[in-house]
Amino acid sequence: MEDGFETRSVRMERRLLMTVQAPVEDVDRIMGQVVKHAPLAMGKYDSNAFQSGSGIERYRPLEGAAAGPETEVRKRPGVVELSFELPDDPALLDRVIEAIFETHSYQEPVIRIHPILTGRSKGLDDSANPNRWWNTTGDWKKQAASGQ
Repeated sequence: MEDGFETRSVRMERRLLMTVQAPVEDVDRIMGQVVKHAPLAMGKYDSNAFQSGSGIERYRPLEGAAAGPETEVRKRPGVVELSFELPDDPALLDRVIEAIFETHSYQEPVIRIHPILTGRSKGLDDSANPNRWWNTTGDWKKQAASGQ
């Protein structure tokens, strides 16, 4: 199963899940650089990533930290986690990690990589599926724009 498997509707493929913790104000800058190196494609969509809700990051700067050593633990609000999938390509990972490091505001950006199996639709005809958004309430973005 390490290489993946298929169901009738979905192919489960091996990928890497990259997660990055960042202040919310860094997100657009970081993701803008990431997609210059990796399109983050999923089927007929690109720029696919997830941003968690805002949380509190806890840390204490030690000797050698850019902020200088401190005795108290800092509690920074407004930190989110970004996650997106990448192919297992060392050259691509190098470029993406360097892009994150260059655009992140931290001295020690929190970057993690996890091997995963992820689903990709086989693109079967879903036109009659009553659970699909296009067969129910429609596009949330278009509804928000029209004030519905």
